[in-house]
Amino acid sequence: MQHETTDSMTILVIAAHPDDIEFGVAGSVARWMREGHHVVYCVITDGAAGTNAPDADLEALATTRRAEQSAAAATLGVSDVRFLGYRDGVLQPALELRRELTRLIRSVRPQRVVCQDPTTVFVGGSYINHPDHRAAGEAAIYAVFPSAETRPIFPELLDEGLEPHHVQELYMTLTLHPDTYVDITAFMERKVKALLCHQSQVTEKDAEWIRQWDAEYGIKAGTPFAEAFRVLRF
Repeated sequence: MQHETTDSMTILVIAAHPDDIEFGVAGSVARWMREGHHVVYCVITDGAAGTNAPDADLEALATTRRAEQSAAAATLGVSDVRFLGYRDGVLQPALELRRELTRLIRSVRPQRVVCQDPTTVFVGGSYINHPDHRAAGEAAIYAVFPSAETRPIFPELLDEGLEPHHVQELYMTLTLHPDTYVDITAFMERKVKALLCHQSQVTEKDAEWIRQWDAEYGIKAGTPFAEAFRVLRF
């Protein structure tokens, strides 16, 4: 179980899609904001693959999903949301993406980075982890190390005035190997409210499912509701 911290820090949350943060991390974000930390979101893709309608206006959907993500963040008090605009559904952990995330880390200079666990492929007996989640996680962890803190990697960032930065903690969500639980009992309904901002994607049924999911983590944590992370400290 993670206890409240007294020292204020900057926390950068990196996710593949609009709504990923709300499904996996929003309760913890609400708690971290209450503790006085500064939280920045980075959403990598445009979310335009969030429909199967043959006549869908994908550009309009991307605009909608960006607005939904901004509203969800605002629900928790997060005002700094970065959108990278990569194409949804075909994300690759290429050097271009790693460079962008390295640039972001050196600019924001967070003590903690939160991302998706790239080692997760199958969850339970009914879910194949989205490849964008894995690509986003892989690019993020290698941006944290070695890229963000190593001067000879991406020297063009030095030309932009972005000096190396050492991240102290890496929190991975959607993981099969959790070792840290954050008690979100006091923030569960705020998490649900943020999730339901994604009206183009989620319903009350999804909200009920996420309550059940976080209640299962809560059993492991000894609290009514929790979110689970795999944590590395450097």
